[in-house]
Amino acid sequence: MSLVGLENMKNRSIVISGFSKGFSMTGWRLGYVCAPKEFLEVMIKIQQYTMMSAPTIAQYAAIEALKNTQPYVEFMKEKYMQRRDYLVKSLNELGLMCQKPEGAFYAFPSIKSIGKTSEVFCEELLMGNRLAVVPGSAFGVSGEVFIRCSYAYSINDLEKALDRLDKFLNK
Repeated sequence: MSLVGLENMKNRSIVISGFSKGFSMTGWRLGYVCAPKEFLEVMIKIQQYTMMSAPTIAQYAAIEALKNTQPYVEFMKEKYMQRRDYLVKSLNELGLMCQKPEGAFYAFPSIKSIGKTSEVFCEELLMGNRLAVVPGSAFGVSGEVFIRCSYAYSINDLEKALDRLDKFLNK
């Protein structure tokens, strides 16, 4: 349930979102805001003078997404959950402790047991095994002992990536 759905919250909430993840429209750079009118009026003034408008084709694509893609969204949600569960289970089996993420499509396993900084780990993994993950240090000091792994790929691609990671960890 959204915070906006709670009693007395609709007029006290601002929702800012986009189409990238929920409708697989990454790269379109189209978003929206829902807020009480008095907030919207001020936000529109700021937006008008700081941003260009969204491309027409992206706006039509967003309308189509809202009207006709709910079955696809549900299908993709299930696929992402399958990929998430597969990736998290596999990372844990490789000895990289990982909690199941509840949002987006990234896992954040710990590399603390490896004894390398996240920058060094990621660079060695990329150069030696052609596998790119994001150093946890990019997310602040507390992220240093983690790496970020995307599961916005097919199961086949995830299997290949995990094979490369396994080879890297066991050399």
